[in-house]
Amino acid sequence: MISSLHAAEQGAGSKTIVLLHGFGGCSDVWRDVIAPLSAAARTLAYDLPGHGLSLDFPEAGPAKVAARAVLADLATRAVKRIHLVGHSMGGAVAALMAMAAPEKVASLTLLAPGGFGPEINGPLLRRYAGARDLAEIRACLGAMSGPASAPSPHIAEMLFQMRQRPGQSEKLVEIAAVMTRDDRQGVIPREQLDRLTMPVMVVWGSDDAVLPFTHADDLPARFHVHHVLEAGHMLIEEAPDLIASIIRRNMNRRARPVRPNLAAAAS
Repeated sequence: MISSLHAAEQGAGSKTIVLLHGFGGCSDVWRDVIAPLSAAARTLAYDLPGHGLSLDFPEAGPAKVAARAVLADLATRAVKRIHLVGHSMGGAVAALMAMAAPEKVASLTLLAPGGFGPEINGPLLRRYAGARDLAEIRACLGAMSGPASAPSPHIAEMLFQMRQRPGQSEKLVEIAAVMTRDDRQGVIPREQLDRLTMPVMVVWGSDDAVLPFTHADDLPARFHVHHVLEAGHMLIEEAPDLIASIIRRNMNRRARPVRPNLAAAAS
């Protein structure tokens, strides 16, 4: 059996926007963000390995596996340049993709990305991974959202239906256990992030209960950081119009010029 990565494609245009969901989600969580974007651009929203229609992708779980898988799928589609957007775990995947293939990434928008600091709310994520009934899924989404946000009934129902697929819940529990081992997560070295030359926007909710917004501290000075007041971790659902606007704005920014190696020039 040939395992493939699922992507939902919408829109048309000369620019391609790639959207990567967070842990426990799937491509459909981007619905309200895609609506204002797809009129002027092609969007590819992926189901990451181990999620949704990509459930059976081999060795699903690690962000590095997902990064390689999405890059390989883009190559089969002959997509040369993308505007890359990732949320939470998908943000870590997006950052790894940008570091591995910077020539392919025209802009990078990261929404409460994983891998930017060691702290992670392991108990909440493991609870979310194990949630099987609709009420518990809604409760977990509520705990991950800001104080002024109510979980979307559509998103909760969609996630509930996704978990009805044989093996999906077990796979989420497996991924969460590895991802939150000792209630810490792996961290992407800052010096690797500093090598990125494309426009980078990092967005974080001030009331994020999963990954603290302080993970956006001490990023490279040229990164743009946007804090969303009273928003939690579920930025896609809590502020879809704002997120779409931020993506468009970052797409229009200029890349950082590559500085010459002054030490090499001096020698």
